[in-house]
Formats: sequence, C-alpha cells, structure tokens
Amino acid sequence: MASQACLPSGACDCHMHIYDARYPAAAGASLTPPDALVPAYRTLQSELGLQRCVVVTPSTYGLDNRCTVDAVRALNEAGTAARGIAVLRSDIDQATLEALHASGVRGVRFNQTLGGTSLDDLEPLADRIAPLGWHVELLLRGDSWPGMVPRLRALPVPVVFDHFGRLPYPAMGHAGHRAVLELLETGRAWVKLSGAYLQGVESAAWIADATAMTESFIRTAPHRIVWGSNWPHPTVHAGLHDAPDDAELLALLHRWIADEPTTWRVLVDNPSILYDFPTPP
Repeated sequence: MASQACLPSGACDCHMHIYDARYPAAAGASLTPPDALVPAYRTLQSELGLQRCVVVTPSTYGLDNRCTVDAVRALNEAGTAARGIAVLRSDIDQATLEALHASGVRGVRFNQTLGGTSLDDLEPLADRIAPLGWHVELLLRGDSWPGMVPRLRALPVPVVFDHFGRLPYPAMGHAGHRAVLELLETGRAWVKLSGAYLQGVESAAWIADATAMTESFIRTAPHRIVWGSNWPHPTVHAGLHDAPDDAELLALLHRWIADEPTTWRVLVDNPSILYDFPTPP
C-alpha cells in the first residue's frame, strides 16, 4: 500500500461497508462478499490517516440494517466517529426510525443497480425522514438522472449521488452528467467521489474521466462534495474488476483537488454537515 500525504484532522470516508457472516444475506442477494469486519477497516483507517466513516448498508442484507447499526456502534466504541446509511421501506414504524436515528443513521439508500427498495417508496419515505434531518442516497444508472430531475427537485430532503452518480463512460457531456450538475446548483444535492473504477474501462480512461467529473463538480458546488473509499470493494467478488488499492484511490483525491482548503472541505467540513457528526471536543 502506497504511503499517503498527511490528511486533515477529522478526515472522513463517506462510503464503506461491513460484511459479517453472522448476519444472513437477504433472499436472492446477488452479491455476497466474504467477511470484511470492523477491525480490518480500523487497520485500513490507521494506514490511510482517516478518522471518521459512514457505514452503508449493502444490497447483500436487503432491509436488514443490523450489521450496519452494530458496526457503527463498534466503531464509535473503538474511537472512530461513525454514522450509518440504512435501507428502508416507507411503511417503517416511527419507533424504529427514531431508534435508527439514535444509533447514528442519517440517511436512506436506494440501490437500483442490484435490486433494492422500489423507487415508489422515494417520496413517502422522504416525507418520513425529513423531520429527522436525514437525506436520500441514490445509486441508479446514470442515464436515469435526466428523467428523475423533477422528482428529486420536489423532495423535502437532500439527495446524495453515490459513486459519481454512476455515470457511464465517458461521463463528460452525458445527459446524466448535466442533470447531476443541475441538481448540484440547487444547493440540495451532493455527490460522493467514490467508486470511479466501476465505470468498467481500463484505469487510465476512468481516472481521466473521474478527474474531469470532479473538476466539474468542484466548480459547481465545492460545498456539496464528499469522498468515499467503497471499501471493501464488493464488486471485486463478482468478477467485475480487479481490486483497487485504497491508498491509490485516496491519492487520486489529491490529484483531483489541488488546493488544501477544498481538500479540507471535502474530507472534513462537508461530511460534518451532511452526516451530522458531533463537534470534536
């Protein structure tokens, strides 16, 4: 693993998963990676210089958020400030919603690339989570965004685009890219700089495309961009790509964002706002 430049205090990995065989996979789950546990992630954090993280419930567990909630608790107890993103339906009872909030959950994910919750739940679930200050996190095919703009503009909560908006290669000039920029300009949408390698092309091509996308996002809304590792890179186990080097992925951020104030904003300030992290003592 390559060495890293010193990161700002409070640097946050805003997209990672925990897999644990103690929690059964959902019926029909198409992606069932091996265990990737809290101690292994803590080791990676130490190597990279990260101090906070956001645990995202993966498609493997369907609507079962126990692995995520337990991981958030374990990380916090071990000294890593952590938040969670859950997968829910709109008929969830209020007591469970409030318990998830107390556990550190701050958003709901819709993953349409691997099954996941129906988008019919988008508006009613957004109405349920708005009083909690949560957001909606979306993983859809990038060509979905132009048709989704009116729906997303009308939501009562912020929208977070997973994995660069999952835009197809080449993203620059694509209608989905223009739609993401349009929503960023509203000040209520966010983009995660994560999973760029999922574009399915050789590394030089996706790095160049991700660099151009990042520059366009930063020009449009530097206060609405966060970064994530996507550890432990679960799609490796589906044979979709080789395992990326986490240190190299983080090093790319320093190539994409040259100035220190914007790097600080992306790694520290923006996550603090989006995920409602407590103010450090």
